[in-house]
Amino acid sequence: MPQRILIVRLSAIGDSILSVPVLNSLRRNFPSAKIGWVIERPSSQLIQGHTALDEMFVISKRTLKSPRELWSLVQRLRQWKPDVTIDLQGLTKSALIAWLSGAKSRIGFHLSPFDGRELSTLLNNRLFRSESKHIVDRGLELLGLLGISDSQVEFDLPETDSDADFAARVLVGKSMTERFAMINVGAGWPSKIWPSSRYASIAQHLGRHWGVPSLVVWSGDQERAAAEVVVEESGGHATLAPATSLCQLRSLIRRACLFVGSDTGPMHLSVAVGTPTIGMIGPMPLERVVPYGAANIGIQRDSLASFNSSDRKKDCRPMLSITVDDVQQACDTVMNGIQFSNAKIA
Repeated sequence: MPQRILIVRLSAIGDSILSVPVLNSLRRNFPSAKIGWVIERPSSQLIQGHTALDEMFVISKRTLKSPRELWSLVQRLRQWKPDVTIDLQGLTKSALIAWLSGAKSRIGFHLSPFDGRELSTLLNNRLFRSESKHIVDRGLELLGLLGISDSQVEFDLPETDSDADFAARVLVGKSMTERFAMINVGAGWPSKIWPSSRYASIAQHLGRHWGVPSLVVWSGDQERAAAEVVVEESGGHATLAPATSLCQLRSLIRRACLFVGSDTGPMHLSVAVGTPTIGMIGPMPLERVVPYGAANIGIQRDSLASFNSSDRKKDCRPMLSITVDDVQQACDTVMNGIQFSNAKIA
């Protein structure tokens, strides 16, 4: 039985959130083990304070490029003395950290289009070929190399009193003390952005047909400008959210009756806190990143055959193929309370 287990999942925010079920599975199956996590700062905010985690090693994007920062991290990891590492990212940088930690058992993925890439299969010494498609299921399958066959999916993301108080103040100030929907306009890639005018139509639909106002969230000046368009064109059914931290956003999403957005960190955060989620999936395979769980809907019309990262970040056609009617139908399904399974809407 491993005594000290180190998870290596540095980024992105959404993928880090989808790795939390692995953390919880490890805690359930090895209750006396010490569990650590190497993670980049932006994602670390959402994991900080998780009851299943004993130690967090927070790094910056420049850590692997700075000999001084890297040596400091290596010293900390070797003092912590992990005997097992679990590389959930499957890249050279994550596998290198696992190797430098000094752990004798370094678990990772066999080569596939999205996992086990670059030099990771050389640096990790226990490789697993996953049969599952979704990131959550693939991570849990990886634990089979530790004798774990546990498909239970739990997130249990923490919430601080200050974040809860922030959310309460915002919702009272926006007169959203009853049911409200949340619309997230932003995305990390241009190919994952849906037009503001279409989001405005969704806000109108939710307001007129369901009496549900929408709170439009954003991050950064560009997303704020897009969010303001949604509000302006919503016919009074949408309100602009204030600037939020990721943790404050987490508390706001917890209180929404519905979340609508594309394949981003906030979408997966919505799933993790139990809010019914409609996710529009553009360039990535639907089965890999669909909002996890039966309470959620993933919408994809077209997908990309290319595995090239540059193509996936730039090609907007799959996202733009998703229509307002597609999303309105999904909203109606959720609001009607119908139980359904994740499926491609064609």
